[in-house]
Amino acid sequence: MFNRGQAQKMIDFQEIYQSLAGFIPLLVALVLVVLGLWFANWLLLRRAGLSTESKLPGQVTMLALTALALVIVILVLPVSESTRGDLLSLLGLLLSVVVAISSTTFVANAMAGLMLRAVKSFHHGDFIRAGEHFGRVTERGLFHTEIQSEDRDLITLPNLFLAANPVIVIRSSGTIISCDLSLGYDVPHYEIEPLLKEAALAAELEEPFMQLRALGDFSVSYRISGYYAEVKHLLTMRSRLRREVLDKLHGAGIEIVSPTFMNQRQFNNGERFMAPAKQAVSIEPPETAPEALIFDKADRAEKIGTLEHEIQETTERIKTLKGQLPGSGDSEADELNAEISRSEERLVHLDNIIRIAKEKPNE
Repeated sequence: MFNRGQAQKMIDFQEIYQSLAGFIPLLVALVLVVLGLWFANWLLLRRAGLSTESKLPGQVTMLALTALALVIVILVLPVSESTRGDLLSLLGLLLSVVVAISSTTFVANAMAGLMLRAVKSFHHGDFIRAGEHFGRVTERGLFHTEIQSEDRDLITLPNLFLAANPVIVIRSSGTIISCDLSLGYDVPHYEIEPLLKEAALAAELEEPFMQLRALGDFSVSYRISGYYAEVKHLLTMRSRLRREVLDKLHGAGIEIVSPTFMNQRQFNNGERFMAPAKQAVSIEPPETAPEALIFDKADRAEKIGTLEHEIQETTERIKTLKGQLPGSGDSEADELNAEISRSEERLVHLDNIIRIAKEKPNE
């Protein structure tokens, strides 16, 4: 028989057990929520081979899952229904406040990132200008976009900045290369136009055209332009056009002056203030274009983006081929299986290329 002390201990144990039993669902929910979020984070964001842009849907999904996890934890808390309702109302209020102040917080950058992704105004490897910043796109994330400048520096731009300011995108299909210069009033424009067009053609620009931009106080402003399809060599072509303009004009004895240059010099008859005509000198072209060094990360990002697009197309192709198998004959099925096998081998090859490019970026 139990004495009174043992009975009291039994009652105390039962009370403790009943008190702790209310927290068991909470502990189970916490463990499941933590494990679920960890697995979702690995599945959506941490897997190898995912680019920054490819992680964008996963980042949005993780935000939604985190909010859902908070709701689940509140629902299993060992509190009264009124307290639980108050906590849910508080959570909703906090989310509303976050959205309300999103114009000055990271939420605004996330919203801007979603907008930029939906608009698709630029892609990896594109030249863009936003405000004072110019370069090639290397990464596109949920909160920021990274570009590589002409000095090979990496510039991180908040997506809110890109959404709130005009973004100039140089089209990958080609662009116009231009050079501005000022010449004196003593040189007739009908002599200038053929020389400038010759310079543009010598720089390998297509369909050159000249514009007379302004009639200044002391000089005339011209612009020579031409179409160039290979935008990756944009910097080289701009420099090459300027060099050809100098050579053509100086070779014709035409002086290039500053827009504010006031010609008050005294010089002998026939003397001009300009460099001597170009001598016949053989200049070896550089083995590597400077853009290959300046925009190395942007080049790599563009190539990876192209490969990822090919992976998506190949995956869709495999799904289509497998869908044709059930209704095909023996010979046709053999051809389909052979095509599926080649496509799957191509997928493995592309995955390996992307993995090596990310693990060894300098090779």
